[in-house]
Amino acid sequence: MKKIRQNKILELIEHNDIETQEELMELLTQAGHKVTQATVSRDIRELRLIKVTSSSGNKQKYAVLKREDSSLEEKYIRIMKDGFISMTAAENILVLKTVPGMAMAFAAALDAMKFKEIIGCIAGDDTIMAALASKNDAEHLVQKLTTMLE
Repeated sequence: MKKIRQNKILELIEHNDIETQEELMELLTQAGHKVTQATVSRDIRELRLIKVTSSSGNKQKYAVLKREDSSLEEKYIRIMKDGFISMTAAENILVLKTVPGMAMAFAAALDAMKFKEIIGCIAGDDTIMAALASKNDAEHLVQKLTTMLE
């Protein structure tokens, strides 16, 4: 059941510009899959979906994160630049603020870039909490991200 649903999600995002989880839930329901927001959120995470700028350039849409792309780092940085608002280090925790709806994509980009300082990230709608091993790691990562996002 899960595999069938996730294949349907991949099919839907390939053929539609889906901007929100609610839109995805509605399309899945129309296709005969009864889902909750939590299920859709889990599927998005497991399928490693990210948000990218649509071809029209005026909104975001879900897309599959492809590992074999040689220019992925540039794409991750672009996602981060598009969504970034601010960051604050509090001891060994880094709190990043994004535009609404971009925290998950931003956190996925952080995870994919495999910063050695980051132990793990939790993303909401517009806020990310990144756990770091030490206060020094937090300061070092703030410097890296500041340089990268300028």
